[in-house]
Amino acid sequence: MTDPLLTKYDTPGSPRAMILVLHGGKPRSRQAIDGRSASWRRALWLQRDIAQRVLEAEVGTWLLRYRERGWNGGTDRADDARWALDELRAAHGDVPVVLLGHSMGARVAVHVADDPSVRGVVGLAPWWSSEDPVATLAGRTLRAAHGRRDRITSFRETTRYVERARSVADSAELRDMGALGHYMLTGSGRWHDVALEASLEVVGAQVPQPDR
Repeated sequence: MTDPLLTKYDTPGSPRAMILVLHGGKPRSRQAIDGRSASWRRALWLQRDIAQRVLEAEVGTWLLRYRERGWNGGTDRADDARWALDELRAAHGDVPVVLLGHSMGARVAVHVADDPSVRGVVGLAPWWSSEDPVATLAGRTLRAAHGRRDRITSFRETTRYVERARSVADSAELRDMGALGHYMLTGSGRWHDVALEASLEVVGAQVPQPDR
């Protein structure tokens, strides 16, 4: 089994906040993840695309690669994410962190959102259900984005989860991505913009304006 791995884009100085990117996976799989993983590579594309813009806001991004591909009940993936949060704290201290997760990564995020460094969760095409906790989001911010042509995870379940989260979160909102699907290939620029804007909103950072 491979160890979890972190891909890092750090600020030159001390960051004002950090984004921890969590990639997707499968409901059940003990397959070790390597650099050929499509889910990890999709998250790496997202990380690389937003990295320079978030660095301009003095925010760094780390991408976690899990030990195994599957959710497998969640315990091991949550352990991977908590390890990454501990590593981030050791490197940067108690800076605010937003968990940016795609699909299964969004599910991992809400299971570890009670970590003291976490200020909120951004879920892209999230895999959420009635089995997932909302108590971990108490006092935190939740932002979700989901397309209505998603055939892998459910827009309806995301809507229900966000509604449940509103009872405990400081703020919980869902962005309807319209006729977009699950893998964030079509409309990739829109997905990346939402990821950037929502993540910086959670940690109270300004979205950099493009040069004119």
